[in-house]
Amino acid sequence: MPKSNDTHDTGYGSVPLSMRTVTVHGASLFEPRTGAVSTPIYQSSTFRHPGLGETTGFDYSRGINPTRTELEKTMALLEHGKYGLAFATGMGAISSVIKLFKPGDHLIVSEDLYGGTYRLFNEYYARYGLSFSWIDTSDTALVEASLKPNTRAIFIETPSNPMMKVTDIRRCAGLIHAQDGILVTDNTFLSPYFQNPLDLGSDLVVHSGTKYLAGHNDTLAGFIVHSRSDLAADLVNAQKSEGASLSPFDAWLTLRGIKTLSIRMEQHEKNARSIAHWLRSHKRVEKVFYTGFEDHPQYTLSRTQSRGFGGMISFYLKNAVDVPGLLKNISLILFAESLGGVESLLTYPLVQTHAAIPEAMRLSNGVNDRLMRLSVGIEDADDLIADLDSAFSKCV
Repeated sequence: MPKSNDTHDTGYGSVPLSMRTVTVHGASLFEPRTGAVSTPIYQSSTFRHPGLGETTGFDYSRGINPTRTELEKTMALLEHGKYGLAFATGMGAISSVIKLFKPGDHLIVSEDLYGGTYRLFNEYYARYGLSFSWIDTSDTALVEASLKPNTRAIFIETPSNPMMKVTDIRRCAGLIHAQDGILVTDNTFLSPYFQNPLDLGSDLVVHSGTKYLAGHNDTLAGFIVHSRSDLAADLVNAQKSEGASLSPFDAWLTLRGIKTLSIRMEQHEKNARSIAHWLRSHKRVEKVFYTGFEDHPQYTLSRTQSRGFGGMISFYLKNAVDVPGLLKNISLILFAESLGGVESLLTYPLVQTHAAIPEAMRLSNGVNDRLMRLSVGIEDADDLIADLDSAFSKCV
């Protein structure tokens, strides 16, 4: 596993640590006042000032909290950034990113992305004078052709949700930097364990920390990580002013989840690879979308900008009539929204994650009534395959 770009003060001297080690120990290794190995939960809304003009560095938990600070520093290390901000949800993080722009600004956005992001941009921020071009950002020529004089950002998901398209982070960064804009990359699907967009030229990285980072389907969280000193104050003020800061308890849960990120991501990918190949050979499946297939259109690109392919698979059934039976008859795999937890989840994007996207756009992107999205967990792969096989056999 590659070393972090930063050095990490372990208490035994500054040495570069692998990402596997940083996930386990976090930014501080232990709590220095007591020696606690697990970061304490500072469940306090406010903090005492020693005197007028004096401070311990903490005042009010909406703005800063010791548990959240440890998580933010840990995320900065994992994403090779200088600044980390933790939010109550991934959407809270994205909403704070959009506060960087002003009426009249134009953003290019991946058309194939989480439906909640589309809803936030199109139904809310468009009314404040921002404009958005929704395009296939895996087509770099199309990205370049879509640039306007007032384009201030490119916002990408890579791999995309749910069609598993891969966007060239380096080339998009070059295009938007040429006109003094910023590149924002949603890195939720791969996590910092498999991909570090800041190293490839992205200015901001966002995560739904609810997914692989927390990893256990038991908390909500979101992140922004970056190294842009010129944007730092604006982003902190947006976090503090909107009040979408992550709570101390949820910060602690996420820190605990991150400790096993490396071994979970490796098992997610191992299982996904086996299941993707099995699905590809099943008589009821028409097509499987998985970035780890060597014939994936952007397989070579993935190999140059990420260290793995993750645990997400999408697939088309041959017949929509099989959808109800498959969803009803799976038992080990759960029919539920979300992704990235230890439990495998099967999602029907048409009516769940992408319901907010207009029908014409959904269909153009490939989100039809036969598309399923599978977040492969860390269970035994043979058990997951047996569950799918059994469910398929009960379809009409």
